[in-house]
Amino acid sequence: MFSTLGYYICIPFAWLVRIFYTLTHSYGLAIIFFTLAVKLILLPLQLRSKKSMMRMNRVSGKMQELQKKYANNQAKLNEEMTKLYEEEGVNPMSGCLWSFLPIPILIALYSIIRQPITRFMMLSADVVQTLVDQLTAAGADMSSIVFMRGGEAVVKDGVTQLSGFGQINLAKLVTDQYPQLVENMDGWININYNFLGLDLAAAPSSKLAGFTPSWAAIGLLLIPIIAGASQFAMSMISMKQQPVQEGAAASSAKSVMYTMPLFSVFIAFSMPAALGVYWIAQSAFSAVQEFLMGKFFLKRMQEEEDARTAAIEADRKRRIEEGRIEQEKRKQEQPKKKTLKEKQRAAQEARAAKAGRNSTNEAGRIGERPYARGRSYRADRYDT
Repeated sequence: MFSTLGYYICIPFAWLVRIFYTLTHSYGLAIIFFTLAVKLILLPLQLRSKKSMMRMNRVSGKMQELQKKYANNQAKLNEEMTKLYEEEGVNPMSGCLWSFLPIPILIALYSIIRQPITRFMMLSADVVQTLVDQLTAAGADMSSIVFMRGGEAVVKDGVTQLSGFGQINLAKLVTDQYPQLVENMDGWININYNFLGLDLAAAPSSKLAGFTPSWAAIGLLLIPIIAGASQFAMSMISMKQQPVQEGAAASSAKSVMYTMPLFSVFIAFSMPAALGVYWIAQSAFSAVQEFLMGKFFLKRMQEEEDARTAAIEADRKRRIEEGRIEQEKRKQEQPKKKTLKEKQRAAQEARAAKAGRNSTNEAGRIGERPYARGRSYRADRYDT
């Protein structure tokens, strides 16, 4: 199942490599142009990923403040983090997925390089078995092509078992010494693995045994070193465009910065040199892409930040102006302040009005005292 799935995944990549090999007649250039084409195809996704990562970096300071503030309240921290993401327009997962895309591409390309007959030329496994049988009958040296046990090739279910790089060695042997076997074979491509005087089908590790100081050996051994250096340069450029990190985050970033170049060296050293060429091209193009995208998005995000600051300032001035207008309006609506004489006259009028409202009958009056006998006084109240 996985073999079938891997076959179909390799089809578009193999088609692309074949196009560039047909145009350039150079396996090395085909790998480099393939890498560039894939980078351009994935550029829109990489732009989204880079933008999301830079937005995340911009709010990293606020995130750390929230983590310190709600260190003992995980539910509140999650709520505040979600609110922060919504306010800043950040999706914490959008930048993660696309960063893993180079891995499946690397695996697919490794399969294409390692199995050129079935994955690059897209010929059937029966063609491989037929060539193995013909070469064995012709007395060719098959030790680097098939698994040997007791001097005999290992056969399982009628199929000769090939070694790890058996198909590459098989394709080279046929192309170099037995071209008549594939002279009329549809789909066969005589691959020239020579690039800058180097055999891209060979692994650099194979040159350590019996090392001779020649360009063919030294050049292959330089490929892993260049792959590691280019990966390190890309990591440095990427880190410089991120805010200064502290604590565990800084330790993790440094670990990745040093681990990935070592991983690149291991891959390029133990695999066919063609994969090392891809890794160098991938790291070099990624470094240029990171630099250019970083410059572009830093400028774009600074413009967004300036626009946001200007909008906040404009809103503040608007609210201040609205408050001033409202205050002026209230002042105009307030009654005019009375003078002292007007206040005294108003007080007298108020007292007079009150006296008129509370006046008693004449029966209760004694001289100037209106309430001398009470408001309800009646002289004949108790007459019989």
